Amino acid sequence: MAMATQTGLPLFVLGQGADPHSEKGVECPGELPPASDPGLVERARKAKEALGDRLFVLGHHYQRDEVIQFADVTGDSFKLARQAAARPEAEFIVFCGVHFMAESADILTSGAQKVILPDLAAGCSMADMATFDQVEECWEALEDAGLADQVIPVTYMNSSADIKAFCGRNGGAVCTSSNARRALDWAFEQGGKVLFLPDQHLGRNTAVLEMGMSLEDCVVWNPHRPSGGLTREELERARMILWRGHCSVHGRFTAESVDDVRARVPGVNVIVHPECRHEVVLKADHVGSTEHIIKTLEAAPSGSSWAVGTELNLVKRLARQFPDKGISFLDRTVCYCSTMNRIDLPHLVWALESLVLGEVVNQITVDDHTTHWAKVALDRMLALP
Repeated sequence: MAMATQTGLPLFVLGQGADPHSEKGVECPGELPPASDPGLVERARKAKEALGDRLFVLGHHYQRDEVIQFADVTGDSFKLARQAAARPEAEFIVFCGVHFMAESADILTSGAQKVILPDLAAGCSMADMATFDQVEECWEALEDAGLADQVIPVTYMNSSADIKAFCGRNGGAVCTSSNARRALDWAFEQGGKVLFLPDQHLGRNTAVLEMGMSLEDCVVWNPHRPSGGLTREELERARMILWRGHCSVHGRFTAESVDDVRARVPGVNVIVHPECRHEVVLKADHVGSTEHIIKTLEAAPSGSSWAVGTELNLVKRLARQFPDKGISFLDRTVCYCSTMNRIDLPHLVWALESLVLGEVVNQITVDDHTTHWAKVALDRMLALP
């Protein structure tokens, strides 16, 4: 059932009912419709004003515009988690992103702070591709093969707190898309092999294109097959054991997408995220993290043309921000990030108004044991040069 508010306007949250005007779709192709009720914008503004310095709102770059306008800070997942930790005076951290990001914020903030995710259904398909039990089974197989003592686990920021803690307990670290090379350099100083979780594409692209490895140095562990679908000989030969995971948005870009945009837009520059497939990255002109993409387009000359291989909300925002540059989406059919788009204005208003009324909803908490070891892995990353 819908949750009533002091204004009488129902807000449909956490699947409790449906409203075609407020359930912003993620259908492709097409524009996201505007906020269902202009009054929601004013309600969000008033609630944020009432909470004052007690509230700190974080907005990931992939959030829709109706939500991002209320963010105190925007950025990628790790930048936002660090920003949360740098605001100890804020009692409430409302994280407009996905679940693993809110977990990271809870790990890095103090016990007195409360981290809130406006919609608990805002998950991450990539993070879900590596469960704790699956990773433990992989590690046991590596132990049985006599290889575990040579392997350093490194997990991408886009992973659950459990997986970060697993890496912390087993001598590993966390990385982001911008420091993956530094994290892997560090890992190979500790051991001869790396288990890279959960995004195979970031691991492969970093190892091959930045570190000079060959594709033959990389194998893919499939958690749905016995022994990951790999022989002991393949594991012994490999330097990079890549988890069979991927981003559902970046993974859908193809080499044909690059060929198509080059045929349509003469002189176009293609810039993509390293979560894209290896063959896409090979065809691109520039490769880099979300922050790198933004900085590259900011510095690009007026009149230049760019096809951007990352989430559509950000690409459209950049196109509006830099109208003097031809900025377009790399592919004509790929969707918005469906889970990121679950954080919409009705959910945000509900979360903020609940806080005004003294009710903390959708608090994300990570237990002390997991927090300790996940922070060990995060601190190892922070200590990288």
